[in-house]
Amino acid sequence: MTENELRLKPVNVVKGWIGLNRADRSHKVIIDTYNSFKPLPRGYKVSYTDNYCATTISAAAIKAGLTDIIPRECSCGKMVEMFKKMGRWKENDAYVPKVGDVVFYDWDDSGKGDCTGWPDHIGYVAAVNGNKITVIEGNKAGKVAYRTVTVNARYIRGYGIPDYASKATVEKPAESSSTSATPAATKYRVTTNGARLALRKAACTTSDLIRYVPNGSVVVGTGKSQTVKTVKWLQVKADGKTGWMHSGYLKKQ
Repeated sequence: MTENELRLKPVNVVKGWIGLNRADRSHKVIIDTYNSFKPLPRGYKVSYTDNYCATTISAAAIKAGLTDIIPRECSCGKMVEMFKKMGRWKENDAYVPKVGDVVFYDWDDSGKGDCTGWPDHIGYVAAVNGNKITVIEGNKAGKVAYRTVTVNARYIRGYGIPDYASKATVEKPAESSSTSATPAATKYRVTTNGARLALRKAACTTSDLIRYVPNGSVVVGTGKSQTVKTVKWLQVKADGKTGWMHSGYLKKQ
């Protein structure tokens, strides 16, 4: 599996538990999964009435077969200690996580300076979009549910960073596409008869404009191209935006 596929494994396990809750004991499958894996950390058997956020992280790691890189614990604080021993603890609250990373919260965080308190809650990073982080958690108000936070938000205590790369057995496969490939990271200069060139969401469209790029600007090819009605379009990145440009107005640098 690729690293990205491995990152999704425990997250997808927890997604399958969305809505399970402590009130009606539907979360028993999580507790039973944790308790079934011996030896139990510190010899403690989790009960159905216990808080179970860290137990959820551990149970998903068990189901995903990743207990060698994701420590098993029912205590958030003890799990932080284990990530530290593994050399996989990220203290920097401003760290931009990846899917499959484990975020820890401290509800006593004052919001001033670096939070170093005992962690109270935990979840898997399920998605990252810019500075917005979607986290999937057990025991969020008693249920398995999502939470949305931002990078460097108050209450973030830090991150456990499982070493998924160490488990990867194959390289990331090339994206399947009907488009042909051109060399990645090739730079192009915009050379139009006018003052600007359109960057569009799709090749050969008159709508879906992302932005105009001034004549003379340098853009970077992503390695993808499309030919539409005999016209070749290149996918490029311009000022942080990715879209398609008419190749007739792009000169390779």
